[in-house]
Amino acid sequence: MASRTSKPDVVWFHKPAQSGGVYNRAMRVRLGSERLLDSHALDGKRVGLVCNPSSIDGELGLVADRLAAHPRAQLAALFGPQHGFRSDVQENMIETGHARDDIRRVPIYSLYSETREPTADMLRGLDVLVLDLQDVGTRIYTYVYTMAHCLKAARTHGLKAIVCDRPNPIGGDAVEGPMLIEGFESFVGLYAIPMRHGMTIGELARLFNDHFGIGADLEVVTMEGWRREMYYDATELPWVLPSPNIPTLDTAIVYPGTVLFEGTNVSEGRGTTRPFELVGAPWVAAERFADAMNRLELPGVHFRPAVFKPTFHKHAGTGCGGCQIHVQDRAAFRPVETGVALTAAFRAADPERFRWRDPPYEYEHDKLPFDILAGSSALREAIERGTPARDIARGWEVDVEAFGKIRDRFLMY
Repeated sequence: MASRTSKPDVVWFHKPAQSGGVYNRAMRVRLGSERLLDSHALDGKRVGLVCNPSSIDGELGLVADRLAAHPRAQLAALFGPQHGFRSDVQENMIETGHARDDIRRVPIYSLYSETREPTADMLRGLDVLVLDLQDVGTRIYTYVYTMAHCLKAARTHGLKAIVCDRPNPIGGDAVEGPMLIEGFESFVGLYAIPMRHGMTIGELARLFNDHFGIGADLEVVTMEGWRREMYYDATELPWVLPSPNIPTLDTAIVYPGTVLFEGTNVSEGRGTTRPFELVGAPWVAAERFADAMNRLELPGVHFRPAVFKPTFHKHAGTGCGGCQIHVQDRAAFRPVETGVALTAAFRAADPERFRWRDPPYEYEHDKLPFDILAGSSALREAIERGTPARDIARGWEVDVEAFGKIRDRFLMY
């Protein structure tokens, strides 16, 4: 592994437990939030906490509750990312206001409302802002940009920020997909990183803060026992869905590719029990479609023909033909290339009925949602030209390699 430098903002770095060079699965990964709350770092502090229901410890205890019960620190405010502090709000539903938590007796501020950055009033009286959010390893996931905005606010208002690290649920080795380019910044992509970035949220915090110049007073509390090759189910940690449509680890594994369908009129499976694993459209014959996808021999994946009726969202109550994505080899599977191949196949199935979704999308009104997700118009234009997915994927390899050299400086495990 390349040498890693620039670590002044990282605290409590420890190597994972090993036995004879092999990871001991019986030893659960210890989260950054657990290490922080078991320390004296918050003693005497009034704390603002950015979290949601997936902000749990290894025993399924809410970090908000652990902090509220802290004998030497005071929980003074809660902040929720997209979908809300209670994760009860569906996709792209802008929250209209703030609330009060009657259980913990503190205000709850939405950071997916009229503001995405904590204001001076929200931060008034706080000594430190603690962030404990579960990312899913994909550039477009908004929680990492909520974190970036919080770091900016902390810098502006002279507040210390502590990011508690959590596992990248789809591992920390593989990096894949198109880069975001200048002019396509949005709340699903603020910085030039690939679609699948292969970093933990703590590593991203360091990348954003240093390389992309936020410049906050940042500390990252690392995990113990996590290794880059580990998927979430190897951590011995309980899984709580980080947002309403990422119910399982299987969802997270395919999400870096099938999230592209948010920018089309193809159903990405919202309104089913398998969002992002089921994809389909009313104009598609499932068996022919799945057979065609399997003939592409994409690595590590099989496409099972499926017909489903979403209960809400696109094509609600209408039968959609397509497939369920079954990942058979995680190491070989390339989710972004697979998502590109699927998008091209749905378009080819009926070019007259397939549509790129119209704006607005995630606060953006002047660009196609697919382009916002992809990070530029290049991917859409390549699909429209009929460029094969494998050739498209080869085209982003140079940028991914260049990003890897930057990324190496901020890896902690």
